[in-house]
Amino acid sequence: MTNHPASAVPRWQLIGGFLIIYVVWGSTYLAIKWGVATIPPFSMAAARFLVAGSVLYAFARWRGAARPTATNWRASAVIGTLLLFVGNGAVSWASRRVSSGLTSVLVATVPLWLVLCEAWMGKRPRPLQLIGVGIGLVGVALLVLPRAGGGTTVDLPGALVLTLGSLSWTAGSLYSRSAPQAKPAPLAIGMQMLTGGGLFVLLSLALGEWRLIHPSLISAQSVASLVYLIIFGSLIGFSTYMWLLTVASPAAVGTYAYVNPVVAVLLGVLLGGERLPALAWTAMLIIVGGVALVSLVDARTRPAR
Repeated sequence: MTNHPASAVPRWQLIGGFLIIYVVWGSTYLAIKWGVATIPPFSMAAARFLVAGSVLYAFARWRGAARPTATNWRASAVIGTLLLFVGNGAVSWASRRVSSGLTSVLVATVPLWLVLCEAWMGKRPRPLQLIGVGIGLVGVALLVLPRAGGGTTVDLPGALVLTLGSLSWTAGSLYSRSAPQAKPAPLAIGMQMLTGGGLFVLLSLALGEWRLIHPSLISAQSVASLVYLIIFGSLIGFSTYMWLLTVASPAAVGTYAYVNPVVAVLLGVLLGGERLPALAWTAMLIIVGGVALVSLVDARTRPAR
């Protein structure tokens, strides 16, 4: 993929690209919540990733990408399992129990887990990164620990599943760095979506979700949300992200990690009718602040390419 300096790209295109990964990716949490309201969660995830994955795979092959090898497929299966099947599956399941805003906040902790996992693997973290991790985990504790009057700010089973999903996403991200993936990137992502989508089909069948799929039981809002997730969340959002990586710095593109939760919370309140207690707002700001500190420190210490 050819890199083009940001100065060579019209400013309006850069602004538009960042708005897409900020707003579109931030809005996917509310879209998932609306989608799983009447579509079984794993069935919806299966449809989303099988359709989007087929489009990406076919497009990459049509553009001349080489046929992937068995080794490429194995790598994509591992990544698709960790990132999509477990990671996104956790979001799909928990979205029936946790508000879209708080779901996005808990998912945003992935950079914190990355620092801890890399430290466990022998990479010594920077002091400011450890401070950022500590700040972020304080915010998580505010959400999941019992309050004085009893109960927690967020549904505990939902929060635990989202944490498991974030850890799985972290493991998948670490593995993907050295995995023998197919080239170009859209082909590899399409393969991951196809394998993840296939696993969702099997899980959906095993759980008997097909019994709940009937036109009379599915709302127009859920169908529209699924279409939105396929077109905007998976296809347009991903393509824009890949393009931004070629025309902007990784540090700038990486800001989506802590902007998305803010967008998701605001959309959940404005469009989804969600109401967050003051403690949840405080926890969100603390977590986003910790993630921002970790991400910015990582960007400053990353070697130039």
